[in-house]
Amino acid sequence: MTTAIDTVLYTGRTHVTGGRDGAARSDDGKLDVRLSPPGSAGPGANPEQLFAAGWSACFIGAMGLAARAQGVTLPAAVAVDAEVDLGKSGEGYQLQARLNVSLPGMPADVARALVEAAHQTCPYSKATRGNIGVTLNLI
Repeated sequence: MTTAIDTVLYTGRTHVTGGRDGAARSDDGKLDVRLSPPGSAGPGANPEQLFAAGWSACFIGAMGLAARAQGVTLPAAVAVDAEVDLGKSGEGYQLQARLNVSLPGMPADVARALVEAAHQTCPYSKATRGNIGVTLNLI
């Protein structure tokens, strides 16, 4: 079941040519990247890297919201190292992911609560929930 958006806050627009051996450019020109297949010697980023970067940035934002709601401050060195695997399941392709979250100096129980809360509210986490395997690691 999908939930309809009541109010659109932002629409990202890109134009991609050439698929995994092509290029992607946003309508405002802020994103302009060459694309290459994963594991190739090509000069560009691949879709899995771009997805990992977007999800990590969004997840840190969701942790910030959770931290404010819980009355705590995120450490300045907060980081998310996302790993997005592209693989095969039978004849089809599949993704799986690990979010390795670093909240240095934060008590483990508080950090875990922030990670869990962020995973419930982050739009990328919501989009993948039930669709791909996701592991959350607190490092």
